[in-house]
Amino acid sequence: MENRAMAQKCSGFTRKKALFLVLGLGVLILLLIVLRGLLSPGTSFDLSTLDGREAFINSLGWEIDRSTEEFRTVVVPDSLEGIMAQYNRMQQAQGYDLSNHLGERCNQYSYRLTNYADCDGTVLITIYVQDNEVIAGDIHTTAVNGFMHGLKKNTKQ
Repeated sequence: MENRAMAQKCSGFTRKKALFLVLGLGVLILLLIVLRGLLSPGTSFDLSTLDGREAFINSLGWEIDRSTEEFRTVVVPDSLEGIMAQYNRMQQAQGYDLSNHLGERCNQYSYRLTNYADCDGTVLITIYVQDNEVIAGDIHTTAVNGFMHGLKKNTKQ
């Protein structure tokens, strides 16, 4: 008994300090979880509804023709090579990364944009949604010699 008491005095580590350490670590972990939720690139939009998807798209500065919605379920390829590697680089530049979703299913929604300036042809916006989170997206034309770029509205448009 005397040795244990002596060891506690020497180390300065008591049950009370251990309890405070465990409680402090628990609070720290809880704070990290809350901060991660606040800082994550997820959205506060209900992307399972047309209204929610439209609100998300509007938050980027775009307007859509709701009647042109096209939906399908797609699978992200198991590897990103060639054109898919190029597409993913564009996604990474806007804060998304398809390499985190290889082989997974997601929902693809496309709409005709109504406020894309300086383009006579049809311009579409496509977003890929998984678990109420946008995991990728682009804006592109249907023209053969068209263009494709990220979701964020360019100030020149």
